[in-house]
Amino acid sequence: MPDRPEDGRSAIWGGRFAQPQDPRFLAYGRSVQWDARLAPQDIRGSLAHAQALHDAGVIDDAQAQALRDGLEAIARSLSSGEGLHTLPQDEDVHGAIERLLGPAGEYLHAGRSRNDQVALDFHLFCKESGEQLAGAVRELQTAILRQAEAAGDALVPGMTHLQEAQPVLFAHHLMAYFWMFERDRRRMLWAAAQADRSPLGAGALAGTGLPLDTMATAKRLELAGIYENSIDAVSDRDFALDLGHAAALCALHLSRLGEEIVLWASRPFGWIQLPDAFASGSSMMPQKKNPDAAELLRGRAGRVVGRLVGLMLVLKGLPLAYVRDLQEDKEALFEIVDTLREGVLLSAALIDAAQFTPPGVPQGDLMLATEIADHLVRQGVPFRQAHRLVGQAVRLATTQGGSFLNLSEAEWLAISPHFTAPALAELLDPLRAVARRAVPGGTAPQRVREQIAQGHLALQG
Repeated sequence: MPDRPEDGRSAIWGGRFAQPQDPRFLAYGRSVQWDARLAPQDIRGSLAHAQALHDAGVIDDAQAQALRDGLEAIARSLSSGEGLHTLPQDEDVHGAIERLLGPAGEYLHAGRSRNDQVALDFHLFCKESGEQLAGAVRELQTAILRQAEAAGDALVPGMTHLQEAQPVLFAHHLMAYFWMFERDRRRMLWAAAQADRSPLGAGALAGTGLPLDTMATAKRLELAGIYENSIDAVSDRDFALDLGHAAALCALHLSRLGEEIVLWASRPFGWIQLPDAFASGSSMMPQKKNPDAAELLRGRAGRVVGRLVGLMLVLKGLPLAYVRDLQEDKEALFEIVDTLREGVLLSAALIDAAQFTPPGVPQGDLMLATEIADHLVRQGVPFRQAHRLVGQAVRLATTQGGSFLNLSEAEWLAISPHFTAPALAELLDPLRAVARRAVPGGTAPQRVREQIAQGHLALQG
């Protein structure tokens, strides 16, 4: 194999070409600078393919052993970083590994195209990445569970339209994120399962003419099966989109969490004390402690979503089977996976180290208006009428310090005879209001404890 940069004639496909490639096109088409990342998967696939060639009698014992020894030596060299400096001279990682094999590499490509070879590498990468991302999300969920347990029965204002709405347990609010990320974790595992099959044997598009046992090769690679159609096998990138979509949804959830952390860290809220390790200062204002880590979670969600949209546009309208546009899939997905993994692990560490200070909800707060309306409904008052009556109480309370406690018993009774002193004493207690929200999934303390227990069980699955 040549030790100089490929120019077309010296490439692994160069026998048909008499003239070298234009250096500009050579540089434009080279992908080894990013697909070198697939070297471990490429070596793993090549070891399985070499065994298939041997089992089919295409290569003999000595040739098979030489390929195994060579591939394992390359793997050791690349894992140590020693061989990485030699790769940039190659067109792609597949040609690089074949070149590094020396004479033994001449036998390896029988019954295989770069089309099914790169598809296999990408399948292996997506399966591994989906499982790894699911593990990272699990770390974040574990941190959320710990903080939810630590929050106990502490209350916070539940928000709609970013306005105080009804009191909820802070643990209940945190658990909303747990279940978001549980869906993300399940999607990651599902995406990994979509990549769990082998395209080897499809060749360039029509299938190999050699008697290779493709199912045995798939099992050797610990993949669940093979493709039903060789054209689909080399042109399919749905599994990459599945992983990208799962990652994009998770990035959106990280962005929402980041936004709330930014709000909670601000003085009007004060619900969280950010650790110094996850905050930054100002170059001009000495007092500042900025939630930059959380802000970056918001910003980088755009990077993940943008890369996914770019990948979708690459795939839009491609004819069957393989086309060179598909070279653009890997760099996009690499960035999606890397950006999300970093964000998830950062979030897990931030949540784990943060000190939350839920503000509580005072007695008689206007957020209890719905509880008071529900009391009237339980007394047989139609809800719309109850809503209007409690609205009158809210309007009156806003002129008297903004608390229901400031209304006299006579003022309450003037609105409705159902507003007796004993009833109001219970209705204006936020802890009792929260305890009444005891439907499955509600914010009642017992239900939240059940949620946390369910969360622990979910992470065991």
